[in-house]
Amino acid sequence: MDERIEDIQIEGMHCAGCADELEQAITRLHGVTEARVNFALGILRVRYHASALNRAQLVEHVKRIGYTTHRAHEQESEPQSLWRRREAIFTGISGALLALGLVLSLLKLDLVLLIIFGRALSLSTALYLASVLFGAYHFARKGLYALKTFSLGINFLMSLAILGAIVIGEYVEAASLAFLFSLAELLEEFSVERARRSLRELIKLAPREARVRRDGEELLCPIEEIAVGEVCIVKPGERIALDGQVLSGSSFVNQAPITGESIPVEKRPGDEVFAGTINHEGYLEIRVTKRAKDTTLAKIIHLVEEAEAQKALSERFVDRFAKYYTPAVVFVALLVATVPAIFFGAAFAEWFSRALALLVIACPCALLISTPVSIISAITSAARHGVLIKGGVYLEELGQIKTIVFDKTGTLTTGQLTVSDIIPTDTISVAEVLRIAAALERKSQHPIAQAIVRAYEERTAGEPLPDAQEFTSLTGQGVQAKLNGTLYRVGKPELFNADGLAHNFAAQAKTVIGVGTPDRLLGLITIADTIRPQAQQAVQRLKDLGIEVVMVTGDNEATARAVAQQLGITHYHAGVLPEEKVHEIEHLRSEYGRVAMVGDGVNDAPALAAATVGIAMGAVGSHAALETSHVALMGDDLSKLPYLIELSRRTRRVIQQNIFFSILTKLTLGLGVFPGYVTLVLAVLVGDMGASLAVTGNALRLAQIMPKG
Repeated sequence: MDERIEDIQIEGMHCAGCADELEQAITRLHGVTEARVNFALGILRVRYHASALNRAQLVEHVKRIGYTTHRAHEQESEPQSLWRRREAIFTGISGALLALGLVLSLLKLDLVLLIIFGRALSLSTALYLASVLFGAYHFARKGLYALKTFSLGINFLMSLAILGAIVIGEYVEAASLAFLFSLAELLEEFSVERARRSLRELIKLAPREARVRRDGEELLCPIEEIAVGEVCIVKPGERIALDGQVLSGSSFVNQAPITGESIPVEKRPGDEVFAGTINHEGYLEIRVTKRAKDTTLAKIIHLVEEAEAQKALSERFVDRFAKYYTPAVVFVALLVATVPAIFFGAAFAEWFSRALALLVIACPCALLISTPVSIISAITSAARHGVLIKGGVYLEELGQIKTIVFDKTGTLTTGQLTVSDIIPTDTISVAEVLRIAAALERKSQHPIAQAIVRAYEERTAGEPLPDAQEFTSLTGQGVQAKLNGTLYRVGKPELFNADGLAHNFAAQAKTVIGVGTPDRLLGLITIADTIRPQAQQAVQRLKDLGIEVVMVTGDNEATARAVAQQLGITHYHAGVLPEEKVHEIEHLRSEYGRVAMVGDGVNDAPALAAATVGIAMGAVGSHAALETSHVALMGDDLSKLPYLIELSRRTRRVIQQNIFFSILTKLTLGLGVFPGYVTLVLAVLVGDMGASLAVTGNALRLAQIMPKG
């Protein structure tokens, strides 16, 4: 097989209509098996046979159509400034020639150069025609290629309108159309590039080089050449280039580019760090755990690219609408040009000019750009704040969610057990109760035992524990062992007939552990899964947004009730097994319609998949969480959920506003053509350039939405 895939960055692609035309033109090339244009990113992906075609030929063909190219994601050099490209220079020349022609006409300085076919060609007319040549140079070439694929795209329609204006002798109109449309395309591209720029900023987060220790020397190497297991050195103020584990040193690391966390996180030996994050004041030596193409940042970039390539539901509607709308308006324009002159004796030139205005209005550029630029703006902005949305479909669905289901452990709570209370019940100190319990539990791997040992180490700075002798496990109840000749037990309150004492703590979502001898209870230790700091505020803000909050957990009724009460959740289900969560989600969908599920992304994978939108928590270090969910919160910050809902709702409103505005503008201008209120120039200024800039500007407002709290 000699089939290859090539990604080519395209410049000069102003709307989804241009993307479709380019896609069709490349698909027709001999040797090309598939061509896909991602308008959101401005990337052409071509699958082709190397025996029939090569990259240079592909690029040359793209340039012949009228587009500028460079390698996708190329970072070594910045793309040429939009205003320095040939399209911009030609547009400027076109405008200058048009202005000069108008000045000559106004000042009565015009000269007749020659007579052609009985028509006088004046100096101003020559300037207007030259203005057309420069202004229409790029889009007319694209229109010619579109004609070959039988596409009534914007470039062909505008070229036809300009040609028609020249035929009827409206040279000023023709030059104005060429200049204004060329200027409109540049302004549209500038606006769309602002939306695309956020993704390029993501791509640039990871340094292209990193400092590596090899054979006792420090070398600066390209990150692509650094292997797993090598040691990278990161000095204060530098970005971490690759995912890894801290070997030595300690520092605070700003993880905001990945997780959206505003507060730097302390990193010590053994802690995980991520490419693209910023080392603050410390010196770190990091053992690389992932190659450059496999880092969490690379995964995020890849998923954002895929997300922006997916078409949202509203975008599919717009595509279908434009498919019928454009040919219909072209047909009406044909009738406008012929019927009044043939059947009613009207002036042909006048109605032909109105038909040309209708052709300009038929260009659906503003309509086609209205949705994708909103999706680009919202998804990329969310990614910069630590929220990864895997497609416009999920972004739109979230805006209509009425119910959010939370898993408890690891989602509403931290998932890490901690000692919350130590209560002596005899003449013994708090420290002694904890010391006895830790001594008996230190050899156990049970989460409760580890929580007790961890609490002892934190409170005593690692003070040595006495050796436990004659250690025995009391199956299902606890453990017992001798310390300095005395037999002690640690386990369930039932071991000490202390069930009544434990009841009140159970109602507070705390697990109670008894500590004592076989004869008497010396004290109680309570263990709790800590509720996340942002959980209560996040739940309240979701309720303020009109969202029904439901908690589903495998924990017992008492624990579930206690957590639900602390968080203000009135609707919860306890004792639900992992496989039963799917049935619970399906039941809630039948009752409420669209349902979002928030879980850890691994254990809750089936439930996340069953929900309308599955949201994974803490996905920064888990590729599994990134794959199984529709949306991933890269950190463990629940405050991002209300932000996500608000962003989704605002995005839906902006898309609806843009579509409504585009259609209303086209309809109003179309009706204004018949009485002669709308000229060719006005059609370009308002119907094309004005409408496109308006919907793009409206979409870019989405990038200003920030998480609160």
